[in-house]
Amino acid sequence: MSLDIQNIFNRLANDFDDEFFWYLDQTIGNPYFFYPDNVLKVTGYTEEELLAMSGKGKEIIFDDDLIVLKKYVEEFNGDANRNRWNVEFRIKRKDDQIVWVSATTIVERNNSGDIARYFGRILDISRFKSREESLQNDMNELGRVNSSKDNFIAMLSHDLRAPFTSILGFSEILLNDTDLTEREKTEYLVYINNSSQNQLQLINDLLDWSRLQTGRLKIEPQRTSLQNLVFNSVSSLTGDAIRKNIDIKVYVPDNLYIEADERLITQTVTNLLGNAIKFSPEKTSVTITANIYNEKLSEIIIKDEGVGISDANKEKLFKEGKIFSTEGTKGEKGTGLGLALAKEIIEKHSGDIWFYSVPGEGSEFHFTVPSSANTILLVKNSKERREEYIKLLRDRFPLYQIIGAENGYSALGIILSQMPFLIITEHEMPLMNGVQLVQSIKRKDKSLDIPVFVLDKEQSDDIKMIYNSKGIEILSDEPFDIDTLEEKLQAIIH
Repeated sequence: MSLDIQNIFNRLANDFDDEFFWYLDQTIGNPYFFYPDNVLKVTGYTEEELLAMSGKGKEIIFDDDLIVLKKYVEEFNGDANRNRWNVEFRIKRKDDQIVWVSATTIVERNNSGDIARYFGRILDISRFKSREESLQNDMNELGRVNSSKDNFIAMLSHDLRAPFTSILGFSEILLNDTDLTEREKTEYLVYINNSSQNQLQLINDLLDWSRLQTGRLKIEPQRTSLQNLVFNSVSSLTGDAIRKNIDIKVYVPDNLYIEADERLITQTVTNLLGNAIKFSPEKTSVTITANIYNEKLSEIIIKDEGVGISDANKEKLFKEGKIFSTEGTKGEKGTGLGLALAKEIIEKHSGDIWFYSVPGEGSEFHFTVPSSANTILLVKNSKERREEYIKLLRDRFPLYQIIGAENGYSALGIILSQMPFLIITEHEMPLMNGVQLVQSIKRKDKSLDIPVFVLDKEQSDDIKMIYNSKGIEILSDEPFDIDTLEEKLQAIIH
């Protein structure tokens, strides 16, 4: 190749960042091998380094691909009717990075069918391979999900259909058999009622599960007392517990708050607690505990002394494609969908759910949900006084996060982004006083219901009347009456 042609070839080849061309001429005395400058961009090696490696047993082609490639090239070279080939393989860059390339080679053969010249193109296709692999993984996952849903629908159809055979049978007997005793009638009606209730629960669980999966049921998190939420769940199942003489023990701190959809988390606790009662023998206890899990999450644990879960059934839990239901210790029925729904709810809250169980000894289910920090916002203009008050608050309320703002405008941003548990603001501030701050909060979001205490030195009757009309109390400022504040705060918590 002449120097001018080589320069033209080089300029052309170097216009591409992710590919390079090469040329081999075997018609001259010493075979001429040419790589352009941008071979370095793809392989990490210079032309000189590649030529020095050639024929010395050093290969940049990935070991597993080299064997296949050599066989492919050998077959191609021996076939005088072939003048072009394309193959994909991996190379090892100088920095040990593995790169996928597509190699296209065009050859010129002499009259004997032997190859005289090669012209090749090497294209880096790593990004395409990565996308291809990602798409294949997505397809495999979609196939798995689709298969799982098919199994789920088949099992669900059976679970929905089977009880109606008995319901219809008992109802026909009640309608047609006039010789039934009152006891038999009551027994059949109880069965029909229980089965109908169970089927209704299954349908409700199925609707919630489906709407969560499709995004039609939106998670609406709000600051919620975890203790109140747990007690509400316990109340709904008190009758079931009493019938089996099961003692439900609750150990949930009264100052533990979560940022979650109250209805859905209540549903999760109720499902797990209902299972604990269902699979517990009479005269045992079920314990519900909760506490801080880490700086972002709270953990709820529901532990029973029941029959436990067999090794065969442990892998079926939480999986809609493996839906199954077993009878409780007194023949109680379940929908089989409760745990799959609980898992969906918890994961939508960016939490996790898991369990421990020993057959014959009981089970304990754990799940985590986002915590709602107990934040007190102090709005005070004087930096010196603000820092002094923040220190007093932190010493008196160590479980609360204390943050400060120098004026009403700064406070508004904090309020709307962090939703503090309590606001303490002085009345006299530049640009926006306490009254205007409260009004601005309501204008921004009418649903916000955050307790507010106002600090004021003078506490005039007019100012008191304005704040009292809004349900806001005024506390002494300078000196800061922290004892009264603590008393008021305890009243809010309880």
